[in-house]
Amino acid sequence: MLRIITEPTEAKTELERISGRTQGGETLQQEAAVREILQAVKRVGDEALLDYTAKFDGQVLKAEQLRVSGSELDAAYHQVSREFVDAITLACRQIKAFHRQRMPKSWVQFGQDEIVLGKRYNAVDRAGLYVPGGRAAYPSTVLMNAIPAQVAQVPRIVMVTPPGEDGKVNPAVLVAAQEAGVSEIYRVGGAQAVAALAYGTKTLPKVDVITGPGNIYVTLAKKMVYGVVGIDSLAGPSEVLIIADQQAKAVHVAADLLAQAEHDPMAAAILLTTDETLAKQVKQEVEQQLRNHPRRLLTEKAIAHYGLIVVVDSLSRAAELSNLFAPEHLELEIAEPWDLLEQIRHAGAIFLGNSTPEAVGDYLAGPNHTLPTSGAARYASALGVETFMKHSSLIQYSPTALQKVSNAIETLAKAEGLHSHSESVRLRREMDNG
Repeated sequence: MLRIITEPTEAKTELERISGRTQGGETLQQEAAVREILQAVKRVGDEALLDYTAKFDGQVLKAEQLRVSGSELDAAYHQVSREFVDAITLACRQIKAFHRQRMPKSWVQFGQDEIVLGKRYNAVDRAGLYVPGGRAAYPSTVLMNAIPAQVAQVPRIVMVTPPGEDGKVNPAVLVAAQEAGVSEIYRVGGAQAVAALAYGTKTLPKVDVITGPGNIYVTLAKKMVYGVVGIDSLAGPSEVLIIADQQAKAVHVAADLLAQAEHDPMAAAILLTTDETLAKQVKQEVEQQLRNHPRRLLTEKAIAHYGLIVVVDSLSRAAELSNLFAPEHLELEIAEPWDLLEQIRHAGAIFLGNSTPEAVGDYLAGPNHTLPTSGAARYASALGVETFMKHSSLIQYSPTALQKVSNAIETLAKAEGLHSHSESVRLRREMDNG
């Protein structure tokens, strides 16, 4: 089931195949369906939302039922355990502390000749958070999207999530949202929810930024509305790459691989190791842990198609292959992880040492678990407070400063054939000289 590869060329080919598993995954029919949904919501608003909620989620709602009521929010606390609330509280505290350290600071620099330069940061006015439903409830996704928006001081934060089979939103999701400071929640999902956030309806507000993962329809919708609103990223199926040496424990490595594979049939779980014995042990351990796995069918599909073990001749070679793959999650289960870290260039999040499974980062370490996938870590980073902020440049020149650079500006403007650009400087220079 889980393949072991020792040949370098084959390993590179397989890693490239797995990395590209989502490229071109959408079909023309899916794209056409999403465009139709976007246009319908843009055109008729709430009516389209209700129609699509009935069609795709099997829930017949009225417009006034789209927003989760205060009584539902209160009731959610009675439907979860005290232990869950305590865990969410701890996670909130950890995540908030980390993201507060990430807050960019406005600055102003005073230079010679009374030149003032600077940068000013502001939060967007409205943020829309998409929280998926379907196979499982994701309160952790709520925290990872809502807390950075709160720390960035976004004035209005709106959350959308699909209704369950009973027409309600999972109580764990509702509790997580409230603990993260979000109470404006709508029971609508799919491409129609993205459309509502992008264009606005009578019930749902138009936002400035949409964040959060979803299925292929949600991803296509985010892609199509980008430009009307900002988005965090086009998230693909999750992935982990583990680099392990002879001191790693097979039972731990196997559990970490399966922790990724159980997300989705297209999730990728990869091990690069210098120890052939460990490779064989991990393969056996994966099969053992799968026997009574509650999500066995789904997890087996991911392992069969996108699971891989590569035996390499050195940790340096493992780092090279990891940089080629640019994983969403990278675990360094080796004796000296900080030494190898210097060779790692591309990864969404890096987990160092045998006592740091990826689950720590998924839930409460603090850094965001919304990360670039499918090789995007080569150029993209985790969701953070910056996702909900924008900056403006500050520029002020005194008459003396403008005089000193006026000839250079006029020369450049003339080279580009922009007459009034040049004139805007010349007229000021001559007036000041006069």
